[in-house]
Amino acid sequence: MNVSDAFAKYQWYVDADPAQVKDARGRAASFKGAFNTLSDVDEVFMSGSLARKTHKDPIHDVDVVIIYNEVDHPGWGGAGDSSEDALNYTREKVNALLGATNGTYDRLVRLARWRNHAVKCFIDDPDDEDAFTVDAMPALRKDGYLLIPEFLSRRWVACDPEHLIDEVQKRREQWGNYPGTVRMLKDWASIQTDVNIKSLVMEVLALDNLPLGRTQPVAVKEFFVKAAHYIESGYAVEDPAGYCGPIQTDLDYDTLGDRLRAAADNAALAVVKQSVGDDAGAIRAWRDVFGEGFPRPPSTVPAPAVVPPVLPRPVKDTPQG
Repeated sequence: MNVSDAFAKYQWYVDADPAQVKDARGRAASFKGAFNTLSDVDEVFMSGSLARKTHKDPIHDVDVVIIYNEVDHPGWGGAGDSSEDALNYTREKVNALLGATNGTYDRLVRLARWRNHAVKCFIDDPDDEDAFTVDAMPALRKDGYLLIPEFLSRRWVACDPEHLIDEVQKRREQWGNYPGTVRMLKDWASIQTDVNIKSLVMEVLALDNLPLGRTQPVAVKEFFVKAAHYIESGYAVEDPAGYCGPIQTDLDYDTLGDRLRAAADNAALAVVKQSVGDDAGAIRAWRDVFGEGFPRPPSTVPAPAVVPPVLPRPVKDTPQG
């Protein structure tokens, strides 16, 4: 097994099962179909990592955005109770259209609870630790952005989830390995102990720091080098659309910088070892980067020891005394 083979196996490890992806997309399609039957809904689209094709295994949720017609909801969009009203309204429609007991479009959702920005709809048992959910977010479309409700602040805030979808699509068109490589970086973040790194942080870091058109090993090495320098220089990871500020306000940037630098060092070592034909050493170094999910190098059987032949001891003619 060479390094390319190892990366291919690791790609299989981080990618979600196609059947699971199909199931998640089907559930999003049910929400889209159901809400498109309402006269006050202008459009429904899927957002999040599944829409960007940067989802990794396992898939626990899918995000949908429901764009309501502002004319039909004249009180929405301003400060006050309208943010809670929009979330309650969306929850009621989820139950009516998609409730597991008596949904008129599909009997899919066991429980719907609204959160700060969206209604979390449990498809599986809510007590299941890995319960699959659909997050349905109400929104109003403005000129170039969306307004979404924020319950905690009792106001509506601007965002643009379509911007990231478009940016990832551009990179995917230039380099087909882009989304799969982002999944690897997200997996790296998930195994970092003592620091919580949201997967969206890694995805946004990749926008400017993951080079295109390289082999995956070289691209990943360059990402870690550039991302480490970016974080060590004091920059925060912020909403690429420019609306929401820092993506993760509680992120320990010092620890993130240290982890990125350590990964950069191991990745650089791996690339050097590969360049001199030491695939086993390179794979070990990549395993130091990505952990147990990355394949082990092939075991090698040591060559048998060379035992020199036993030669007769030379007889020396010594003078007798």
